[in-house]
Amino acid sequence: MDFAIVGEPTGMNLAIAEKGLLVIDGMAKGTAGHAAHPNDDNAIYNALKDIQWIEQYQFPKVSDLLGPVKMTVTQINAGQQHNVVPDQCHFVVDVRVNECYSNEEVFSIIDEHTKSEMKARSFRLNSSSIPLDRPFVQGGINLGRTTYGSPTLSDQAILSCPSVKVGPGDSTRSHQADEYIYLKEIEEGIELYIKMLNEIIK
Repeated sequence: MDFAIVGEPTGMNLAIAEKGLLVIDGMAKGTAGHAAHPNDDNAIYNALKDIQWIEQYQFPKVSDLLGPVKMTVTQINAGQQHNVVPDQCHFVVDVRVNECYSNEEVFSIIDEHTKSEMKARSFRLNSSSIPLDRPFVQGGINLGRTTYGSPTLSDQAILSCPSVKVGPGDSTRSHQADEYIYLKEIEEGIELYIKMLNEIIK
């Protein structure tokens, strides 16, 4: 393939870059014991120290197009009984990486600053982008469409050819219980796809 269009919802504007995704499993360890007795090695408290660092740390390199690297703790799990201090606390970190860093670089920084055992599920979903001077992008700009950097990941991350993310609908509706798209948006999207492609073959 020479070029691809990724049909994610962008309001038919052109996402010429998108953040990469790094999912990290963290495991904080501690010492199991009865909750009634002193214990200064609580796995949950140990995890909280790392989670607080994740919440507060700002990566120094900020992209003009994609903004800062964003880290979010999305899951946490520990303990079986109310009266037992757990010896393990598992948590998951969702990291959205800008083009200033590789996923490996970001993981190395996180691993260096945390005491929990950190394990990346994959390093392959790096940030991606397309130059503004590509014919399809210029065609969209000529039709009054805006360009921007997308905070969400798509199949674009694993394509081996230049690609742009553009499609009908609103990305903020994604992954909601009532996710939807208006028929009017689909109709306008079809029309705009045709016009953008016709810009290339003029």
